[in-house]
Amino acid sequence: MKWLNYNHLHYFWMVAREGSMVRASEELMVSQPTISAQLKDLEKALGQRLFDRVGRGLALTDAGRIAFNYANEMFSLGQELVNALEHQPRVRPLRLAVGIVDVIPKPVARRLLEPAMRLPQKVRLTCREDKADRLLADLAARRLDMVLSDSPIGAVMGFQGFNYLLGECGVCFFAAPKLAAKYTKGFPKSLDGAPMLLPTGHTAVRRSLDLWFDSQRIHPILVGDFDDSALMFSFGQGGEGIFPAPSVIESHVHRVAGVRRVGRTDEVKERFYAISAEEHPKHSAVIAIRDAARQEIFQENQE
Repeated sequence: MKWLNYNHLHYFWMVAREGSMVRASEELMVSQPTISAQLKDLEKALGQRLFDRVGRGLALTDAGRIAFNYANEMFSLGQELVNALEHQPRVRPLRLAVGIVDVIPKPVARRLLEPAMRLPQKVRLTCREDKADRLLADLAARRLDMVLSDSPIGAVMGFQGFNYLLGECGVCFFAAPKLAAKYTKGFPKSLDGAPMLLPTGHTAVRRSLDLWFDSQRIHPILVGDFDDSALMFSFGQGGEGIFPAPSVIESHVHRVAGVRRVGRTDEVKERFYAISAEEHPKHSAVIAIRDAARQEIFQENQE
């Protein structure tokens, strides 16, 4: 039987959490060589490389991400043990671990998850943002309770999960005020030749947008492709181009980003799914998220 050195694991966890060995050494008040030696011992014990060196920094490997998720749980439970022994009575919160496919706009994810935070029982939420394949692997291993995705799981993934359509909405196009004033009149034909910021080609909404552009005989000038919708919004705020967003967060984007709507179409649909390892989810937070999305959030197709 292999025994895990929890001191080594704690050093690894601090490096992964702080994002660098320098900050971890400052937090732990030990030298970098000491931490480096501890990490090597842990990797040797586990038989897995936990970090890759990227430039001057460190990036978690796939094994490292798994180890970090477990370490988060372990040290969180350890803190609860300390609290319990210090006679601090508390109701243990309901744990909800959610994977969020990285193409889902953060305001949409927040709106979908909010109903879980309103449950009578306190919820401790853990969110992981990553590519769909890695999140589904964690769901299959029961390290996640659900995955929020922009598309249903396919048979090609090799995982027998269950898809729940939370809702769908149209797409709004936004731009900085000066750019929006130029392209609002005559929408959607006004988008022909307009500078455009779009999600990358592997997303469901990008494929739908490309088909819609073709059907409308619109040929925008592609300024940038983005995996991260927040970065796309940021470039849009800066006036670099027109960008799409789900109509369900239209008022949020207008209010927070300080941009104006160029136009809206319901011919392009953005769909959002909850993926579960169970055909009939029993987790009360998962049920609350599913029911609220269907009964409230997407009812009017706008925020």
